[in-house]
This record gives sequence, C-alpha cells and structure tokens, in this order.
Amino acid sequence: MGSTYEERVITGQIDVPASRDEVWEAWTTEAGARTFFAPACRIDLRPDGAYEMLFDLQAEPGKQGGEGVRLLAIQPKAMLSLTWNAPPELPEVRGQKTHITVRLTALESHRTRVTLRHDGWGQGGEWDQAFAYFERAWRHIVLPRLRHRFVHGPIDWDHPPDLSDEALG
Repeated sequence: MGSTYEERVITGQIDVPASRDEVWEAWTTEAGARTFFAPACRIDLRPDGAYEMLFDLQAEPGKQGGEGVRLLAIQPKAMLSLTWNAPPELPEVRGQKTHITVRLTALESHRTRVTLRHDGWGQGGEWDQAFAYFERAWRHIVLPRLRHRFVHGPIDWDHPPDLSDEALG
C-alpha cells in the first residue's frame, strides 16, 4: 500500500496601495524589481526568459541568488509564472526547480491584491529546509517589502527595513 502525500504549497496574499499597472511594472522590470525584490536582477519578460533575482553580489557566480530561474507563462498585468530554485546553501535541491505563480487583481481605490503560490516541493532533508526558508521569505520579507515600496519608497539595500511587524497573517 502506497503512502498518501499531500502537496505542500506556500501561499501569500497582500494588498498594495498602487494600481495594477504599477505593481506589474514592479514585478516585471529590472528597475521595478530592484525597488523591492533584490538589489540586482535580470529580467527578460518572455516565456523562457530570465527572471533572476540576485541577492549576494559579492558571491561567486552561481551563488548570488535566483540564477537560472526562467519565466514559464505571462498574462500581461494579471499573471506571472516562473521556476524558482533553492538558496546556494542547499546544494542538494538548488539544481532542481519549484514553481511560482504571482497573480494581480485590481481593487477599488487604486489598490492591487497580489497573490503568490509556490509549489513543486519534495519531501525530507533539504526540501524541508528550502520550504521553511521560502515560507518565511515570501510571507515575511518579499511581499511586505512590495507594500513598503509603494507606501514608503524603494528599499534601501544598504539598510533594508525590518518589516517583521508587517508580516502576513
């Protein structure tokens, strides 16, 4: 008899005080992504284009962050789907890819709801570590920084804000 496996998924949702066009630009342009996501990046907005967020520019190539990440599907101003990889300190699973979908929904009063879903997780060992890492990263860092960017301005990468009190519920 086989074991039952329930798919693990990380989800996050945040309302941002900006238009859907503005939020789309933040997620899909290099200038926009540098305001909240990472201090450096490479974005080629087309299916199979690069979507690489670089967090540690002092590290050797291949260990700077989301290198090798690719866009899977794009629905302008509504949905972005991409691969994702584990941090360099988790080499057993770094070479494998998980899957992220970001959806944007226009709300009233110049606001946009951002919904993120991250799936494709294995079980045990470094898979569990990567899952815990990204559960915190998406819900307590990246999505709150997106809102912060529209409320207070771009992230100062030399002094990023502590947004732990703004973490998603």
